[in-house]
Amino acid sequence: MDEDTRQEKRLSGPEPLDIREGRRVVEPVPAESRLDRRAFIRVSALAGAASVAGAASVVVPGCSGIGGRDGSAEEGGSDGQSGVGNAPEGPGGLGGPDDFPGGPGGDPEALAAALKDNVYTRLLGVRPHIGAHEHLSSMGGSRMPPEVVAAMAEANRYFVDMAELHDAAGRRIAEIMGAEAALVSSGAFAAMLVGAAGVLTGSDQDRMRLLPNPTWPKVECLFQTAHRFFYDNVFGFAGMKLVEAGTRADYEAAITDRTALLVGLAYIEHQTRGVPPFPVRHRQEHDPETLMPLEIIEIGRRKGVPVMIDLASNLPPKENLTKYLEAGADLVVVSGGKGIRGPNSTGILAGRADLIHAARMQNAPVNGIGRGLKVGKEEIVGLVAALERYVALDEDEEIAAWNGKARWLADQLQGIDGLEARYELNTHGYCDVELVWDEAVIPLTEEDVDRLLRAGDPRIIYDGPGPRTLQLEDGEVALVARRLRELFTTRS
Repeated sequence: MDEDTRQEKRLSGPEPLDIREGRRVVEPVPAESRLDRRAFIRVSALAGAASVAGAASVVVPGCSGIGGRDGSAEEGGSDGQSGVGNAPEGPGGLGGPDDFPGGPGGDPEALAAALKDNVYTRLLGVRPHIGAHEHLSSMGGSRMPPEVVAAMAEANRYFVDMAELHDAAGRRIAEIMGAEAALVSSGAFAAMLVGAAGVLTGSDQDRMRLLPNPTWPKVECLFQTAHRFFYDNVFGFAGMKLVEAGTRADYEAAITDRTALLVGLAYIEHQTRGVPPFPVRHRQEHDPETLMPLEIIEIGRRKGVPVMIDLASNLPPKENLTKYLEAGADLVVVSGGKGIRGPNSTGILAGRADLIHAARMQNAPVNGIGRGLKVGKEEIVGLVAALERYVALDEDEEIAAWNGKARWLADQLQGIDGLEARYELNTHGYCDVELVWDEAVIPLTEEDVDRLLRAGDPRIIYDGPGPRTLQLEDGEVALVARRLRELFTTRS
């Protein structure tokens, strides 16, 4: 299936919208309509919202905007292609049960009650939130599907030799990803740590004992400036010295006999900043000097230097699991939580057999630099079960379901004076709701909205210019719509 066909499958479908199967055509925003950096709406890795003072609503064709200037469908039409009508009648302006198909797990009132009485509140007094955000580790990561939880519960009943389990899990993961070998780590950060350690030492146990203070010269880890990221201090923790180069020419010139590793970030292919996904219309063009991951792999092969690609959370698309390995990457790092929806405390390091072996010699339960980064037997089984499930999914159908919920949520927020709720294609290839409001009409700052949503009932957190629906159950979408409508109507 080519990319155009895949996009159409994700975003188009019959009327009326069914939130479980919903999909609408989303036309890409022309490059000339993208905002420059000064007009860029801040996308925060923390929970929050983005606001832009100005008109209450703007009509934009296709995916990039819904509703008329007064929230009606007059300017956008009634077919949902570029506009929608006011929210349907019903409790809180959300419509009745027939307007929001939820199924047994989609009862908003039951979910609201459960948020007040659950294992977190009873055992520890910690108040959960509705996760209208990306798969953020700081906010709990992702939800494990029932079959993953069941596999972990069954694994808990039995004892197993951990070395045998690690070896078997690594073989199965490598088979799925098309790698020579793989290992399970306690998260993507740990995968980078033991991967870097394996590159530094090979299978030399004398060198392993010296980490993180290597005494040999080949210890440099080279980054292009555009690929620097918040967690790259992990390579220093392993004992590497970070070297940075800006231009393409400077990058190749920086590769010497002291260079041990080249690192590239997968996200750079679809956005220029290491932040959660944001509307594509705000995306900046890449500097032509920026190397793409596949180019870094080619340079590494030509120079004879190992290349690690940090894939981490760049799933979907699931093709990324194999893409960089097929291109010749020596090591690929993947989060076991996030898009795969395994335990959030797991990660994957896959790649060359000799490097994986060297990393495995230093990964828990072996007494190396990664000894403290233990992964339980239940987590290993959960990760493999989640990965098996993930590669078998119809990814287009799953994204279509996320988009259907986002479209429905945006529909419910029309007709509020001063607020524009836009159904927007984001940089990761699915749709979110972007909220923009006129602070002269709605006197709330981004921080106010963040604070009120966190303090409200139910507690809601989102991480960009508006709520995301990829992690929301049907009933939670209804709760988010009701609370946002209340907040922007009453200002509280």
